[in-house]
Order: sequence, then structure tokens, then C-alpha cells
Amino acid sequence: MTKRSIIEVAQLRKDFHVGDVTVHALKGVDINIHEGDFVAIMGTSGSGKSTMLNILGCLDKPTSGEYKLDGISVSGLNKNQLAELRNTKLGFVFQSYNLLPRTTALENVELPLFYNPTVKAKERRERAINALEAVGLADRMHHTPGQLSGGQQQRVAIARSLVNDPVVILADEATGNLDTRTSYEIMDLFQKLNEKGKTIVFVTHEPDIARLTSRNIVFRDGHVIHQQYVTDRLIAEQMLENLPVEQDYEFQM
Repeated sequence: MTKRSIIEVAQLRKDFHVGDVTVHALKGVDINIHEGDFVAIMGTSGSGKSTMLNILGCLDKPTSGEYKLDGISVSGLNKNQLAELRNTKLGFVFQSYNLLPRTTALENVELPLFYNPTVKAKERRERAINALEAVGLADRMHHTPGQLSGGQQQRVAIARSLVNDPVVILADEATGNLDTRTSYEIMDLFQKLNEKGKTIVFVTHEPDIARLTSRNIVFRDGHVIHQQYVTDRLIAEQMLENLPVEQDYEFQM
């Protein structure tokens, strides 16, 4: 059975004007990501991967070319339509977590649902609790970010990305601020979410992290220079078993 396309990108170009100079950040990119894919977007600084992620996240528009998200052509949408698309179709996970510091984990996860007028308060709370349970933080939902470890904060961020049941999760260097063990714990969570059918696009510059995904797309100088399925895929759960246990990485209060 053919899986439906979640992301379709055709001949996408993005130019930035810096004074009299035009910077060609993306130069005719073609990408197709299907339902259930777990894709790593790789590349050095200036390769175009961050620009690509901003466009995929409906945070920026291409100069030319076509981008369809779950069958919807994004190019002609206005700001309000783009905001609605972001809130209903996309989940975001960032390197710096982007949690509100003085609100609980539960309230942080509820936040995207405040922009969905069809979700009432009771359902909003239930969905946020379910999302926190899905990432293994049911017992920490009333803690603020300052009372959580980095790995726990990232789990809250992942729960927040799940709460609207998006068609794709976009993760930007989501393990960049974490130690090795916690990085594998977060990637184990992503792998388990993917096994349940979640489509994930993960931006990283780390080859070991990319080997935990199922397909790698490599950017250089605004072009996609390489696409391949990962034949020697690592399993995060197995990597965790092989790491020495030196300390308890979870911060408890």
C-alpha cells in the first residue's frame, strides 16, 4: 500500500538579499517525505538545512518552487492561514526547549491547544496529561522547568509537540544541549513514537544521531547532495544498554 505524502517539495528556491548581495540559500531542492518516515536533515552551517526547516515549518516562504504539506499547497497562504496550518499540522521541538519558565510541565504542554477554539478546557487538560504520559513524565507534570533535568525538559517539549496530534514533528537539533546518555534517551523516545506511526523530520549535524533515523538527506551549498536510507541503523535502546552507568542523570526534587 502506498503511503501518503506528508511533505512534497519541488524545485524550491530561497534567496536572501543582504545589501546589494543576493544569497542563494536553497537552489532547486526536491524532497518527498511520506507518512511514517523518520528523516534526518544534515549539513554544515550555511548548507541550507535551517532555511529548509523554517520553510517546512511554515515560518518562512520560498522565493519560488512548490511546497505541499499533507496535500495543502503552502505557497499561496496568508499569515493567518499559515498560523492555523502550523498549529494543526505541525509539532516543533527545539534545541533550547522553549518552555515557559514559571509554568508547570502540564501548562506548557497545554499551550498549543489554547489556540484551538474547538478544544474545551477539560479536553485540553486530558490531552496534555496523555501527552506527558506518552513521554514518561506523568509523575512530573506539576513541576516547573527549573525543577526538571535537561532531558525531562526536552520530554516536556516533545509532549507539547504531540498534543495537537500533528501530521509531522519537526525537531531542530533536539539533542544538541544534552549529554550522551540523555541524547540516546530522547532518541529512544523518538524511535518509539516513529514505531507508532509518527512522521519525524530531525535536523542534526551529528552522524551518530542521524544513524538513529531511517533516512538521511544531506545539504551542501543550498543543494541536496545525498539521500539514502540508513542500512546500519542504530537502536537507541541498545546504545543505552551499552553505556556505563556513572550517575543518575535525572535531576530529582
